[in-house]
Amino acid sequence: MLYSSISNNKIKDLKKLNSKKYRDLNDLFLVDGEHLVLEAFNSGYLDELILLEGTNFSLDIKTSYVTTDVMKYISCLDNPNGIMGVCRKKKSVLSGDKVVILDDIQDPGNLGTIIRSCVAFNVDTLVLTNGCVDLYNPKVIRSTQGMLFKLNIIIVDDICEFVSDLKCKKYKIYSTRVNGGNSLKTIEKSSRFAIIMGNEGNGVRDSLMDLADSYLYIDMNPSCESLNVGCATSIILYELDK
Repeated sequence: MLYSSISNNKIKDLKKLNSKKYRDLNDLFLVDGEHLVLEAFNSGYLDELILLEGTNFSLDIKTSYVTTDVMKYISCLDNPNGIMGVCRKKKSVLSGDKVVILDDIQDPGNLGTIIRSCVAFNVDTLVLTNGCVDLYNPKVIRSTQGMLFKLNIIIVDDICEFVSDLKCKKYKIYSTRVNGGNSLKTIEKSSRFAIIMGNEGNGVRDSLMDLADSYLYIDMNPSCESLNVGCATSIILYELDK
């Protein structure tokens, strides 16, 4: 079916998915572009394909066609490429031995980078506090380059209770700490661990820091005061994956 009016109720509902409120209400989100659509389809999260009329692209799934004006109305991109998808939100639970916990990460690009690094360095579960930037924010989705669909990700309300439960399950809890921590090069590694990474401005909250079994920092040139949390997480995960 071809949709040509932005006043159509279905089109209005798709547009609403650009808002977190409606993503949460419907457990759905949008992806833009062939690569993300294919990643969603191959991972089993794609519910519907939205194509610009005349676009030569086919998947074995429900497909709707739209005009240029409608595509621009739905998409968050200034120049949408004519391929979009409606996806179901991920339903995940804690699994595996390698866990990364993000304490109120705010920047979409940082979250996207960390998701990609988690996949690259064999993390089993990524945990987000409910104060983190929305996992389904369009900027987060684009920055993951599809790795969102390849990683077990959970969102928790009470992060201190969650970490305490990990300790009971014999996970070793690491936290980043500039002062009083151990060099990443000398840290005693564990095969079953969780690493806590802090907010861009405030770092790891004290109540979480107090739950850590070991603190670590990254050795670097003293002329550099700090690293972007996305870069820091990538370095740590690389070292812990050795």
